[in-house]
Amino acid sequence: MPEGNAMSGIDWLIPLVLFAAFLAVGIHSRRYGRSVAGFLAGNRCAGRYLLCVSHASSQVGVITLVWFFQQYYDAGFTSIWWGFLENPVMIVIALTGWVLYRFRETRALTLAQFLEARYSRGFRIFCGIVAFLSGVLNYAIFPAVTARVLIALCGLPPNFPLFGETISTFPVVMALLLASAVTFVYLGGQVTVMITDFLQGVVSNIAFLVVIAYLLASVGWWRMETVLLAQPAGKSLVDPLDIGAEQQFNIWYWLISAFVIMYTMKAWQGGAGYNAAALTPHESKMANVLEGWRWRVLLLVALVAPIAVRTFLEHPEFATRAADVNAALGAIDVKEYRAEQRVPLALSYMLPVGVRGLMVAALYCAYLAVDNSYLHSWGSILVQDVVMPIRQKLVGDRLMAPRLHLFLLKASVLAIAAFAFVFGLLYRPSQYVAMWAAITASVFVAGAGSVIIGGLYWRRGSTAAAWSAMITGIVLSLYGIFAKDTGARVWFESMTGSLLEPFGRFTLAIHHNGWLTGQVLGFIAALSSIAVYVSVSLLGRRVNFDLDRLLFRGRYRELLPPSERDFREESRDGSSGPPRWMRALGFTREYSRVDTWITWVTVSWPLFWTVVLLVGTAVALTGGISKETWTAFWHAYVWLIFGTGVVIVAWFSIGGFCDLARMYAHLNRYAADVRDDGTVRSEDDRR
Repeated sequence: MPEGNAMSGIDWLIPLVLFAAFLAVGIHSRRYGRSVAGFLAGNRCAGRYLLCVSHASSQVGVITLVWFFQQYYDAGFTSIWWGFLENPVMIVIALTGWVLYRFRETRALTLAQFLEARYSRGFRIFCGIVAFLSGVLNYAIFPAVTARVLIALCGLPPNFPLFGETISTFPVVMALLLASAVTFVYLGGQVTVMITDFLQGVVSNIAFLVVIAYLLASVGWWRMETVLLAQPAGKSLVDPLDIGAEQQFNIWYWLISAFVIMYTMKAWQGGAGYNAAALTPHESKMANVLEGWRWRVLLLVALVAPIAVRTFLEHPEFATRAADVNAALGAIDVKEYRAEQRVPLALSYMLPVGVRGLMVAALYCAYLAVDNSYLHSWGSILVQDVVMPIRQKLVGDRLMAPRLHLFLLKASVLAIAAFAFVFGLLYRPSQYVAMWAAITASVFVAGAGSVIIGGLYWRRGSTAAAWSAMITGIVLSLYGIFAKDTGARVWFESMTGSLLEPFGRFTLAIHHNGWLTGQVLGFIAALSSIAVYVSVSLLGRRVNFDLDRLLFRGRYRELLPPSERDFREESRDGSSGPPRWMRALGFTREYSRVDTWITWVTVSWPLFWTVVLLVGTAVALTGGISKETWTAFWHAYVWLIFGTGVVIVAWFSIGGFCDLARMYAHLNRYAADVRDDGTVRSEDDRR
């Protein structure tokens, strides 16, 4: 292992060369994003592998890795075990194309465009405002967290001299990160974002595999096992039935997580550009089928890295080296900052030359992919779902000049980046990033989940129900933020004063209740919104909405562009289609034989681990399983996932580059429609 934690020239060269390569690709692709549909949705031309890798990359930023680093450092392998509770939900989503398929059928460029077509323009504007504010508040900590992580991993000093002045490193790094993200969005909108996210995903996958292999070889499983087995009762890192003292990442966390995956499908708009980017609804569905595989590499590096770091910090063989890390961590006075920087700071001492540079490059790729998508998404939502509908109310259906439209989109992106910079300088966290992400996201998704699902699948869902559900979710989620976040709680208490003193005491009680995390409060808000949506729809004026018109089905299929119409419900290989029992499971005539095999293999994986969960839990409850047996099981699991990850990286990279070639061919012959700008017009037949 290396001495000290200073970055070498080779370590700096690796991320710099990759950035230059990404920039060259972005400049080359900028001409494809000059139309509004190109900037917003990549002209709807992405294939499944390109979409899968790029979309998954846009969901796996440094903020996500910090989330998992904190989780697995505290809970170890037990989180993996209870995470298997999500598998049945993933199977249902993969087979049915839950929400994904129908949303792509609407041809909406943004979620709120669908909400206008399904409910009303006023509701679109309202949801656009809420989605924007919730999303920007959620995103605002991303650059700051990433800056602190990269400073720790690169071993940068807290200050540096410049022209005789002492400059703080943190704001400079954060500004450089934001500037790079804004640059890529400006180059070509969703086209550039999608292409560079794909390349960043390929690079980060390979880099993470190298880092995993090195940590397993250098730290050694036998040392990890010693630390894993040394934890006190109730805080086991290997036995999922011995975590009674774990309050954050326990079984309830994962049960709620399984519900949230199903309920919030496409509700969270951090990757809004990807929702409409697929070539067809079937490609969107297949991309989601494949996306579960993409998470294997991410989950393994997020698991192995914190376990290796914990071993490094606690095993006696590393005591001398670990003393430097512990001293550096002890100098950080905010415990939430210590939790963020613990793993990257330790890795700066653990990784050798070259491997450390790959890790820096991978984390930068992870940052750039997510921030590209988030800046693009929230900027697009502000313009498309707030500014444009208000303008339409004032001037009617008159088209906005594409150049002005694109200018507004880019201006909103820059404004969001500026806000994130200021927010990152001022904000001081009072909870783990996972809990902040959960409660801020729930401001929008707690109500939006019921509105989206009801709008796509239930003719009885009414506009009044949509309004009621959204308001319910917003109010309860905002209260959750006030209750759990120290700064917001202090402000809330000062506002309530003696007039609402009992209410303030209740808020304080929630704040100090460890079980009532941000995730639990978000879950309560979601359940309340469902109940309100269903009740108002059933008790109010009867609605029988024409879903065929919304989804371009039946006689409305003729309204589709010819190139897309030919794909809908057509056999992919000339066969007569799957048998009835397979159609009941979600297999349509659009499935080729290869699609069918891919889906069955993909579904078999979570099904296998669901069986392992049920059998293993039953055996542990009845006969008991020793911690040594659990440790041996997890050792085999790590190497199984590693081997699977190598295959997935090769498979998806090849498939993605093939999709990329087809995408360029499609873009070169694509003729943009200036009316395809996300506006629902009064004369539109879809209305």
